[in-house]
Amino acid sequence: MDVKTGLFYLFAAVLLFAAFRVITARNPVYAALYLVLAFFQASAIWLLLRAEFLAISLVLVYVGAVMVLFLFVVMMLDINVEGLREGFWKHFPLAAGVGALIALEMAAVLMGGFRLSAPKSPLASGPDTSNTLELGKLLYTEYLYPLEIAAVILLVAIIAAIALTLRRRKDSKYVNPADQVRVKARDRVRIVQVPVTRQAEPVAEQPAAAAETKA
Repeated sequence: MDVKTGLFYLFAAVLLFAAFRVITARNPVYAALYLVLAFFQASAIWLLLRAEFLAISLVLVYVGAVMVLFLFVVMMLDINVEGLREGFWKHFPLAAGVGALIALEMAAVLMGGFRLSAPKSPLASGPDTSNTLELGKLLYTEYLYPLEIAAVILLVAIIAAIALTLRRRKDSKYVNPADQVRVKARDRVRIVQVPVTRQAEPVAEQPAAAAETKA
């Protein structure tokens, strides 16, 4: 067994452990961190297969953006973990059935790629050939229009998300910062003279004997 095979088994073992801990961890923050670990191991396996573009995309897109966002959301939300565990065994048969159905569908699709057939002859490539360079040439020549359509769709989604967050809602309080800067002291504090509604009661004088006793 060479070094590459040993690294593959190492990364695969850590990946399976992290994936198992994602669904068994009691704390959702730990589950998100184990998912980040699983993504890193999958990226390392992609590197062993000389798929550098897929490896760096997995790290930048999923680990750097999606999982960090999920982690911050989970940490900021006050999730009642005990309440979520109460209905686990109640919904377990349905979840197990759905999981088994998804596993069968994935097996039916993926088993077609493992059937014995005549291997395709690989393209001749030199030692200085870069997969990322070849992928970039393919994307920006043959698949240029689908790439531009995907970019426009993402741009529209970004603009729509910004527009939804910047719109004014009637049920939210809004203060203009310019009005806060131009405010003066007399606008903040106003002295109001309140008329007396009840006269102060006179203080009763203490007897002289009581005063001498206290002395």
